[in-house]
Amino acid sequence: MRRGVCREVWSASVGPCALLPTPRRFAVVAAAPRSPFLGLLSWPERQAVAQALRTETVGGLVLLAAAVVALVWANTPFSGAYTAIRDFHFGIPALGLDLSVGHWTSDGLLSVFFLVAGIELKRELVVGSLRTPATAALPVIAAVCGMAVPAALYAATVAVGGGSMEGWAVPMATDIAFALAVLAVISTHLPTALRAFLLTLAVVDDLGAILVIAVFFTSDLNFWALAGALAGLALFYVLQRLRVRGWWWYVPLGVTVWALMYSGGIHATVAGVAMGLILRATRDEGEQESPGARTGHLLHPLSAGICVPLFALFAAGVSISGDALGKVFTTPEPLGVILGLVAGKILGIFAGTYLAARFTRAQLNPDLAWADVFGLATLAGIGFTVALLIGELAFPGSAVGEHVKTAVLIASFTAAVLAALLLRRRNAVYRRLCEEENLDQDGDGIPDIYQRTEGSSA
Repeated sequence: MRRGVCREVWSASVGPCALLPTPRRFAVVAAAPRSPFLGLLSWPERQAVAQALRTETVGGLVLLAAAVVALVWANTPFSGAYTAIRDFHFGIPALGLDLSVGHWTSDGLLSVFFLVAGIELKRELVVGSLRTPATAALPVIAAVCGMAVPAALYAATVAVGGGSMEGWAVPMATDIAFALAVLAVISTHLPTALRAFLLTLAVVDDLGAILVIAVFFTSDLNFWALAGALAGLALFYVLQRLRVRGWWWYVPLGVTVWALMYSGGIHATVAGVAMGLILRATRDEGEQESPGARTGHLLHPLSAGICVPLFALFAAGVSISGDALGKVFTTPEPLGVILGLVAGKILGIFAGTYLAARFTRAQLNPDLAWADVFGLATLAGIGFTVALLIGELAFPGSAVGEHVKTAVLIASFTAAVLAALLLRRRNAVYRRLCEEENLDQDGDGIPDIYQRTEGSSA
């Protein structure tokens, strides 16, 4: 057989090509194109993301207002009334549920928040950006690095200063609602892909926080109560598989599972996540919405407009004085939280994203720059709801816990200001991309860019 020569061919559209020998000839086969990172989302995915972000933005503004009210209230002559309301107890003592108002908001109302988070996580895993390893790899790597580096910075800080390791998980979580509220306040025009990437980071962050709370912040376990909670979750699963409908089945069952999980010694918010993950995220034939989408649609306004702001109202009310601020920057635990949220989030998310894109087939959208990823990484340093919750669990009723809360507020404010400065510099680019994304000259409700894309690919 005559020997041939294999030469590399370069194509401007698809990149390098390889010449592969066949029995009679050499065939030119194009290498797979690199997938775009932060490129145009599919139309169904964009609709789902837009709906989620719209609710989160409104909820974030309410959350921001609640945090401001709490801070002002706790630092006025009426601070005694604030403390009295937060520490007022009520409930059912016979069931071990005689809790303070602050405790009810963190263990009770936040369960609704985590239920919605579980529904969003299930949607991402089944039909969203986390449904395949290829699409999930980059945001998952970025989020994991964005959790690991802040925890490591906290650990290094307290190791040098001789503090407690109990708060290592405080700087891990990003508060998506607060972050989107900041974007609304500074009036940026971030493209949907950037907002979706931030949302995915926060979803994976929430999953990490859930695992941390479930594994590391448990009290003495009551195995009978936990067995009852697991049985309730199993029944919840069976009802979903049998396509049983009706809130009168699920609401009493959910409250029972929550109470048993609390009595079992595992933080009760884990029950909310578990039920959110059990709810179906796909529609059956003839259904307009899946049970998960329907439940999320009903509960999201309740979670964002009432549950999370009430938690913030009774968690963010810390006394801010010159002495307290001095201790935040001289005590290792709060200092570790500040460094973790501000520096650790930036370093972890940016480095994780860059390395993942460098060693996978992902390619940054040519309309964007790595400065945009850096700005998002800075914005992810806003850790509020979950960070305050973990701070309460790590340092219950102690002065260090109050300093850690103050550190979370200072770090979140610092991250918000830095992100605003960085993202506003690129706002002209975002405005152009946003206008292109939303242009609908034919008025059919679908942006023209999607129809051009479909037409060009046909």
